[in-house]
Amino acid sequence: MAFPYEHEREVRILSRGWGDPRTRTLEGWKALGGYQALEKALRMPRGEVIDEVKASGLRGRGGAGFPTGVKWSFMPKEKTGPQYLCCNADESEPGTFKDRELLRWTPHQLIEGCLIAAHAIQADHVFIYCRGEFFEAVQVLARAVEEAYEAGLIGKDILGTGIDIELTVHSGAGAYICGEETALMNSLEGRRGLPRIKPPFPAAVGAFGRPTTINNVETLCAVPHIVQHGGAWYREQGTEKSSGTKLFCVSGHVVRPGNYELPLGFPLKDLIYDVCGGFRPGRSLKAVIPGGSSVPILNAAECEDCTLDYEGVVEAGSMLGCASVIIMDDTTDIVKQVRRMVDFYAHESCGQCTPCREGTQWMARILRRIEEGRGTEEDMDTLLDLGDQMTGTTICVLSDSAAAPVASSIAKFRDDYLALIRRGERVGAA
Repeated sequence: MAFPYEHEREVRILSRGWGDPRTRTLEGWKALGGYQALEKALRMPRGEVIDEVKASGLRGRGGAGFPTGVKWSFMPKEKTGPQYLCCNADESEPGTFKDRELLRWTPHQLIEGCLIAAHAIQADHVFIYCRGEFFEAVQVLARAVEEAYEAGLIGKDILGTGIDIELTVHSGAGAYICGEETALMNSLEGRRGLPRIKPPFPAAVGAFGRPTTINNVETLCAVPHIVQHGGAWYREQGTEKSSGTKLFCVSGHVVRPGNYELPLGFPLKDLIYDVCGGFRPGRSLKAVIPGGSSVPILNAAECEDCTLDYEGVVEAGSMLGCASVIIMDDTTDIVKQVRRMVDFYAHESCGQCTPCREGTQWMARILRRIEEGRGTEEDMDTLLDLGDQMTGTTICVLSDSAAAPVASSIAKFRDDYLALIRRGERVGAA
């Protein structure tokens, strides 16, 4: 069954089976070769599993892009008590909608990846922390977990190997901040979802005070395929430094928005004009946010030669992040869109750090003032100064996430700000 807007240039590995309800079931996932990788991994030395993931070049798909195998290797070599794996399924970044689809179409793919990862890092228990709003997806995932328990794939003596791994699905309460890994662990423990100061890092002191690794849904879904086919096979897609495929969440002013699985290094222009069908008649490209609302905005000129990999997007002037590509045509009011993003961060700030708690609120107020025609040119300098004070001065990067689109929009779309300011001046003079 073809998923809506499936494109011939896609390389469907993680998204294989999307749109087919059968893949939600244990039987359907096994028909696609499911759980063969788990059986293989459980009979491999733990170090070999980690080495295979290192060889694949898999990097964290939640936004940071840190090498997954290296992250796993930070866990203690000598186990002295319980250890945990947390799967971060608290997908709340504006523009992101890939993890939700992985949960609702191929839940057993995620479960298999979690179990392999847990084996590799000697975790006794897996916690899948889901966004509170994912009602349908959590129901699908919970049923898949029940099936896996009934089949002896989770719990005691998995597949007769003597390995015990438990798995719990935990729903959050709708707080964006709980997507930050240490806030997630606090929430999981029943405390307020506030980010922790690091060090200590989770691999030393994580959930419930024990060594913990946190991985994104998409990252863990790639693991069974790497174990089954090998790291070298995975490297056949992507670039030397950014290997494999990536799920790109495309939204905005294109004919065919949606999720597309493409090799890393795919040209941004090809994504816009070929895969997504370009714009409606008479419209043209104005800006792109390539990695979710927390990264700098690219103007049309910067998109010309941009490739969608970790290095290519940085070279263009932004970050790949979680590959949530928000595309804006020439009718877009940049100031309004940036204000909406800052409103979001101001609302979702946990309030723990002063630069974030106060800075996001002041940014939102100033942007609204400019948008309503009551701003001045000095307001732009104030916004930039605020952004400098908000960047790198807080426990987590929510504050930085609000500052980045503001600074980049002023640098690249200053005329949009000036047009609103001068229009307000004219109205005031009249």
